[in-house]
Amino acid sequence: MYIPKNMIMSGNEAITNFIAQNSFGLMVSGSLNATHIPFVLDATAGENGVLYGHVSRANSHWQEIANQRILVVFSGAHSYISPTWYDAKPAVPTWNYAAVHCYGIAHLLNDDETQAVLDKLVVQHEPKLLQDKQLMPDEYQLKLRQAIVGFKIVIDEIQAKEKLGQHRSSGDQQGVFSRLNASTHPDAQQLAQYMLQRDIGRGNKSDN
Repeated sequence: MYIPKNMIMSGNEAITNFIAQNSFGLMVSGSLNATHIPFVLDATAGENGVLYGHVSRANSHWQEIANQRILVVFSGAHSYISPTWYDAKPAVPTWNYAAVHCYGIAHLLNDDETQAVLDKLVVQHEPKLLQDKQLMPDEYQLKLRQAIVGFKIVIDEIQAKEKLGQHRSSGDQQGVFSRLNASTHPDAQQLAQYMLQRDIGRGNKSDN
């Protein structure tokens, strides 16, 4: 991924939080086969962390990724940016966004490891379900688990980017943030909240 130096998302905590908040990723193998699935990140494992996921056994992609280096793309907040929002002229439209690319070797998991991954995924999104044996009885989970394949990706490289207008003047940044913040479009609102959370691209002195 092309990342200008002033758009690098730096800091392990920032990257870990980004993946946790945008955990539905796109897994791409060498043949350019791609699968959209939720992931769980263990940031404490290995040098760069380990991603865990699963796919349907009917999806042959799992046979292709085993012991191969693959890419997982996590996309975050993004929105159209109008040139009319800038102080400076001339200007052109652009798109601001944040994204993280993780590369690593995939390894298939056994049944017990796969169950642990499923439990972590449920805990990440709705932990009370693990105690609801009426809704998710053990025998039902076992039956469904036989129809999936779990895997882990040992991350060896992370590329993280935040294109939030850091290269623009303070006036341009303030104009963009103001219009995004006032917009009723969900994408614009999400990007404004992300910029506020990260304190980037809002026209602060630290952005320039």
